[in-house]
Amino acid sequence: MKKLILFGNGSVAQNHCHLLTLDSDYEVVAFSVDRAYLHEDSLMGRPVVPWDEIRDRYPPDTHKLHIAVGYVQMNRLRAQRFAEARALGYRLASYVSSKAVTWEGLEIGENCWIGAGSLIGAFVRLGDNVSLASGVNLGHHTVIEDHCFLASGVVISGNVTVGPYCILGANVTVRDRVTLARETVVGAGGTILEDTAEKGVYLGPPAEKLPVESDQLKLS
Repeated sequence: MKKLILFGNGSVAQNHCHLLTLDSDYEVVAFSVDRAYLHEDSLMGRPVVPWDEIRDRYPPDTHKLHIAVGYVQMNRLRAQRFAEARALGYRLASYVSSKAVTWEGLEIGENCWIGAGSLIGAFVRLGDNVSLASGVNLGHHTVIEDHCFLASGVVISGNVTVGPYCILGANVTVRDRVTLARETVVGAGGTILEDTAEKGVYLGPPAEKLPVESDQLKLS
């Protein structure tokens, strides 16, 4: 088993620990967080170690790291810890669920996550520190650049480029041959049909409450 440390102690880190334990050849041996967020000394039966002590206690020549946090600060916290881990000499582990479908030739960077039920088309390239939740569908020749987060159910058609630091909410759809500029945010259920603006925020129409109550519906 390859020994692995997870940075993070929230729900993302706990989920990643659970899945890595069940579905990888990594052994999660510890969690790590910034000292200011160290509120307990153990989690899921493993020690929680201050980030400033991690190299001395779990050296990079015998351990890998995985940054297991969400899209906090437009993915910048994950990017910052990613850079710090590399500077400390760590290699960062990526995970591809055994329940995802990928094709030979997939290019994937460090500290990436591909969740269960995802379908990754041919000639796809993921940069570093890219997180794909469950059920993400990436069309052929799509490029996801560094430090992006794609929530569950995102569908991206072929020949799309997603710039760095983008966040796509659940069930977002992107048509083919579109470029999402860096730091684009698309809210849950949004549909993107043309190139986006840098740092643009896009929201789809929310569900509308009808002037009828549910017990008045005639459902067959």
